[in-house]
Amino acid sequence: MSVRTKPAETTATPVKQRRTLPPLLVHVLAALGALVVVVLLTLVTDEFTNLRIATIGYYLIAVAGLTLLTGLTGQVSLGHGAFMFIGAYTVALLVKHVPSFPLWADLLLASAAGGLAGLLAGAAAARLHGPYLAGATLALAVGLPALTRKFPDFLGGSNGLDFTVHSRPAGIGVPELRWQTWIVWLSVLLALVLVVNIVRGRLGRDFRAVRDDEVAAALSGIAVGRTKILAFLVSAVCGGLAGGLQAFLLGTAAPGSFTPALSLSLLAAVVLGGLGSLWGALWGAVALVYFQAWSEDLADVLHLNTDVANNLPLAVYGVILIVVVLAFPRGIQGGFQRLRALLRKPAEKKENHENH
Repeated sequence: MSVRTKPAETTATPVKQRRTLPPLLVHVLAALGALVVVVLLTLVTDEFTNLRIATIGYYLIAVAGLTLLTGLTGQVSLGHGAFMFIGAYTVALLVKHVPSFPLWADLLLASAAGGLAGLLAGAAAARLHGPYLAGATLALAVGLPALTRKFPDFLGGSNGLDFTVHSRPAGIGVPELRWQTWIVWLSVLLALVLVVNIVRGRLGRDFRAVRDDEVAAALSGIAVGRTKILAFLVSAVCGGLAGGLQAFLLGTAAPGSFTPALSLSLLAAVVLGGLGSLWGALWGAVALVYFQAWSEDLADVLHLNTDVANNLPLAVYGVILIVVVLAFPRGIQGGFQRLRALLRKPAEKKENHENH
């Protein structure tokens, strides 16, 4: 005779779910923290260093936009400097001809002008691939600055447009350059919050799907052409904002600042920092500013003639780019990730040993 036994009741301890903040709030808080760090840095450094910090800021948003286009969607652009040109001249023309506009409106219109140009360029280049796309965007970088010589009365010719923006409110005892640095970084961080949310959202996943395999992306229901155009749009908005901030900071918009060499340097910064990484955009922007500064200091120490001194920054930047890419194919950010993984392995081995 068998006796049925009642199964023992097991009491499961409830698992506490960790509360997480919404991603947008996390990104906003991170941006506020970064702004505090920038403000503190400007307070303890001189004006020349403040100018470099501000320059890193507008290069950061330009490189971030190009990272989104090239690193996430695989569209190689050699004309990103053209969108900076459009943004810079938009701010210059607005300040000279519509001085009643506030600065934030000038920067918004500069971003919109860059975005409109990117929309048109993206629509024209949506069916182009590889060297054909690169050549088309390079033509944009070469052709747009030439318009200043075509319309010298309106765009200032080869000398460009000079202007002054009084953005500092009366009664604030902060040096003008330091105030401008704060404005640049505030604008950049607000734009980066939007870019990060795009990258982490559905549109960012569409970008990566198009980059990895256009046929598979189309079969899964993604409009490949429209996605490419949207990537150009967002990238060009970032470029327009970067150009507008540069013009605001320097008080000038000149064609000599937006040569094809600028577009090539921005693309090199994307590769150097880490293709497809927004953290890599920061390292690339820092490299753009400080490698050039160190090269100029080296030229002064060696007493090089003008021709050699002018080309030395490009040569140094090229050598460093080759070395970094050979050592870390995924750029500086990839090198940091590799180092972090190597440091994590001993800790994981120790933890596994203790568990056994």
